[in-house]
Amino acid sequence: MVTVESIDEVLATHQPALPSTRLSMVEQTLTRLLLFVILGVLLGLVLMPETVWDNGLRPIIWEPIQQDAGAQGDAGYSYQNTAIYTFGLLASVVVFQALFRTLQLPADDKMMIALIAWVCLAPIFRVLEDADFFPSSIDWLLISPIIHLHLATWLIAIGFVSHLVGKKWDHVGGDLGELNIRMRIVPVLCLALLFMWAILFRPGYAEHDMGLIWVIIGLGIGFASLIFAFHATREWPTITRGLLAFAVGACFVGLGHWAQLAATPWLQESGRMPNDVVFWPALIVLGIPGLICSVLYRMGKDDARQLKLTGFEAGVLPEGVTIKSWETEEKVVAKHPIEQLSNKALLASPLVLAMVFGQLCDGFATMVGIDYFGYSEKHPLSDAVIQYGGGISDNMGWDVEGAWLFAIVKAVLVGTITYIFVEMRVENRQKHLRLLIVLAVLIVGL
Repeated sequence: MVTVESIDEVLATHQPALPSTRLSMVEQTLTRLLLFVILGVLLGLVLMPETVWDNGLRPIIWEPIQQDAGAQGDAGYSYQNTAIYTFGLLASVVVFQALFRTLQLPADDKMMIALIAWVCLAPIFRVLEDADFFPSSIDWLLISPIIHLHLATWLIAIGFVSHLVGKKWDHVGGDLGELNIRMRIVPVLCLALLFMWAILFRPGYAEHDMGLIWVIIGLGIGFASLIFAFHATREWPTITRGLLAFAVGACFVGLGHWAQLAATPWLQESGRMPNDVVFWPALIVLGIPGLICSVLYRMGKDDARQLKLTGFEAGVLPEGVTIKSWETEEKVVAKHPIEQLSNKALLASPLVLAMVFGQLCDGFATMVGIDYFGYSEKHPLSDAVIQYGGGISDNMGWDVEGAWLFAIVKAVLVGTITYIFVEMRVENRQKHLRLLIVLAVLIVGL
């Protein structure tokens, strides 16, 4: 009879994986390259400002951000800044996953749920920026890609404080440890949320003729949800609890301002009032992806529960086992719980569900916004797909733009990525990389 122990004995005959505390050659190279690029840019700004700033970063990156934040509306992406953002995102994923791994930060489903809340915070802010809620002195902080760097600063600060408290008290069991954690973290999180409201939201009230009833309700729900989220996740690591609680609270504060915009619309910088609020797009943009994710969850939840009982994580090899040795012993590991249960279990994981939901939302939102409300696409590659779809619409005599093709491409792409994802196995030291890749996909999608 094949047992997990017998499989482990076979795998132990192979060369073990690198320890999690060691950086691979790729990680070392990218870390040095990223540091070299940052140092080179800083030196260039000091020694050759005309070349680096006036003729380089300013027209490629900063001026589109200024235009996006101004009354003229969204600025399109160029191939140059798209390439810069893509390289920066990929390099950051590799570098930060190595840092998080060496710090032994969690990379489980709970952390993914916490990070999803932070991803949701970005579009909440961005909608308010598009509605010209924020004053011109700070609205550039809510423009992509600055908004992601801005929110990353908040995330790191909240995570740092939570991690410090967790290091001291997570190992203390029982009510004593929990009481000390709550007494130290919850007031800090509430003060941080109040500080965020004061520097980001409060200046906007003087800019607009608007009511405040929904703002106040949103603030109340925000602080209440922060406290509730922290208390409801007692069994979670402190850093994960802190990140989730703050992001949930901030989301509700932002949604309160959404409700205020719907109740008492304010004049935009262009001199126009916002269009009437319509809710039917939400049924498509959120409803269809939600139904698909519900089906995926039902397909995978039983295997996910069984795998959890075995003590293994879906798609993640046991500690010290390499991908090469796992594939070499393909027939032996076929009886391992990871191999038998991971494919369906991953369908019910926050990693896959968040990726599917986010990308489908992006596809359907683009389709509805362009084909039915007359918006335009900013990204050159996406716009090329939409223009091609528009040509098909013209040839077929359809009275719509071409964003329907973009939605189809997105659906096919996310289906392909999901298939690859559930079939893929990662080493234990690559868990953080997998998590940050999904996070990057979510950031790009939303």
